[in-house]
Amino acid sequence: MGFMAVTTKTLYDTDFAEWSARTAELLRAGRLDEVDLEHVAGEIEDLGKSDRRAVRSQTKRLLLHLIKQQIQPERAGASWKASVTDARQEIRQILDDSPSLRRYLSANLQAIYRDAMLLAKDETRVSIDLPEQCPYTLDETLNG
Repeated sequence: MGFMAVTTKTLYDTDFAEWSARTAELLRAGRLDEVDLEHVAGEIEDLGKSDRRAVRSQTKRLLLHLIKQQIQPERAGASWKASVTDARQEIRQILDDSPSLRRYLSANLQAIYRDAMLLAKDETRVSIDLPEQCPYTLDETLNG
C-alpha cells in the first residue's frame, strides 16, 4: 500500500471533502492499489441508504397529506395540495434515478402508511378510525 492510501485513510476521518477529491483522482487515474476501498464501499452503500430514506420520507409526507385531506377535508387548502404535488414530483425524480426503489416502496408501503397515519392523528388531534391497511395502491399513491 502506497503513501497516498495511508494519507487518504487519515483524510477520511479528518477532511471528508479532501478525501473525496483525492479518492476521485486516484480512481480516474486507475491507481486502485492506493484507493481506500473499505471507505469507498461504505460510502457507496450509504448513497443507496440515503435514496431509500429520501423516497420513504417523501412517501410518508405524501401519505400524511392524503390522510389529513381525508380526516379534515374542510382544511384541504392549497398548501396541502401543493405538498402532495411536490412530494409526488420528488418521488418521481428519485424513482427516475433509481427505478429499483419502486420495489422498496411497494414492499414497505404498509409500514410507511402506518407511520403517516400516526403522525396525521397527532397533528390533527382528530379521533377517527382510519383503515389499518393503506387504502391506496402504490400507483394511486404516486399518481393520484
